[in-house]
Amino acid sequence: MEQDYLKKGKLEETARQLEQQIEQEPDNPVLYINYGNLISAVHEHEKAIAFFEKALQLDPEAGTAWYSMGIALYELERFPEAAHCFMQALQKGVQEGDVHFMLGMCYVQKNEQIRALPHFLRATELDSNDVESLFQYGLCLAQMEQVREAVDVFQKVTSKDQKHADAFYNLGIGYVYFDKPEEALEAFNQALLIQPDHYLAANGKKNAESMLN
Repeated sequence: MEQDYLKKGKLEETARQLEQQIEQEPDNPVLYINYGNLISAVHEHEKAIAFFEKALQLDPEAGTAWYSMGIALYELERFPEAAHCFMQALQKGVQEGDVHFMLGMCYVQKNEQIRALPHFLRATELDSNDVESLFQYGLCLAQMEQVREAVDVFQKVTSKDQKHADAFYNLGIGYVYFDKPEEALEAFNQALLIQPDHYLAANGKKNAESMLN
């Protein structure tokens, strides 16, 4: 029922319904998680955290509460705390690609790419269509100066998602690194075709053209 309301955008009705259910079942942690997710969806992250904490008081093993609290903390840019929550979610059995992806993003925000790598990789193992995890995996490799491996990954991303402008841009950067201006120019042009206002790709295109002249 709550999901139907959410799909229709009837947030107020959903909130009232959940509040009534919480009054009837004050010891049901799922209701606090649902309410927290609802108000987190409208960017009331601080308030949402209080509901996730209440759910965890009732059930410390509620992995979904840990995950949802991690999302709220991430949105508040409290990355170390968010990473702790995602780790707890994994330990409590929420072995889903999204958890690994978000944990990887926390490490990226902390400039700990080497710790992010295995989580992005695991996310792609759990979902072969998870292009964003694959892209972030490539970015980490590039930032760790494993450029050849990164180029291979960006090629995979662009083959899976031919509208991924950032992947084409990074692929172009890789080609420049290996002194392949023609391939680089093609990649930058593709990025600009997808996203004409891609400033970095436009700059990369100029550099590739100067290499050819």
